[in-house]
Amino acid sequence: QVQLVESGGGLVQAGGSLRLSCAASGRTFSTYTLGWFRQAPGKEREFVAAVSSIIGSTSYADSVKGRFTTTRDNAKNTVYLQMNSLKPEDTAVYYCAIRYPGGGMYYSRPDYNYWGQGTQVTVSS
Repeated sequence: QVQLVESGGGLVQAGGSLRLSCAASGRTFSTYTLGWFRQAPGKEREFVAAVSSIIGSTSYADSVKGRFTTTRDNAKNTVYLQMNSLKPEDTAVYYCAIRYPGGGMYYSRPDYNYWGQGTQVTVSS
């Protein structure tokens, strides 16, 4: 069983930055595709970003492209989401997720096997 522990959420003013971290258990972290999703009140959980396992390619939702960056550190079994130029509409609970086996890019919630507990990000105007 893989476990994910998220950290780094909080309250920030519009235009500010936050970095989310997600530490995972398991010996095969380098083979996972790692995703980030978010869910705002009354809305569906949506894809934000992902980083693949093989070459570490990344993909982003249009709404965050150019502002958010996801990276992975396989030595630390950790994935990060750097969020810059935050907007009030970025307010949501953010979740990290693992797809195993990885190897590709995945954008849908059912594609991921394991999920973190979520961390709240609130952006004030």
